[in-house]
Order: sequence, then structure tokens, then C-alpha cells
Amino acid sequence: MSQSPKVPREEYLEQMKSEMEVYLASVMDAVNQAADGEWVAGSEERVRDLSAEFRRQAFERALQMRVDRAEASFPPSAQPGDGQTAGQ
Repeated sequence: MSQSPKVPREEYLEQMKSEMEVYLASVMDAVNQAADGEWVAGSEERVRDLSAEFRRQAFERALQMRVDRAEASFPPSAQPGDGQTAGQ
């Protein structure tokens, strides 16, 4: 049994670049918005939520890219006949 094609890491990174930049900018915003003396407590929950959402997006994109690559490697289906059954 042959293996389905792999997605090049660089292709995935390129597709995730904008999401990663939004995620990292949001992390910095959360830390910057925390009150002085409460940087950890004031940003930790927001950063945790941002991280969970980014993790979900990253995993979904990776899986979808692999599915798309596998589907593209299958030969096209045979075209249906003229609707006649054998012997007609």
C-alpha cells in the first residue's frame, strides 16, 4: 500500500503566516493591556484562549492540507455511461 503524499512544511508555514502574525500580535496586546504589577495574572487567561484558538486553526489547516493533497493524488473517476445497462 502506498503512502498518501505529504505536504511540504514550507507550504504549510506560508499558509499559516498571517494567522501566526495575528496570534502573536494578540498575545503581545494582551500582555501590554495588563495592569502594571499584574502582567501574568492580567494576561494569562486571554493568552491561554488565544493559544487554544490558534492551536485549533493550525491543526485544522494541517489536516485539511493533507486531505486535499491525498484527494488530488487519486485518479479521476470514470465517467458514467450513457445510462444503458448491459444487454439493452
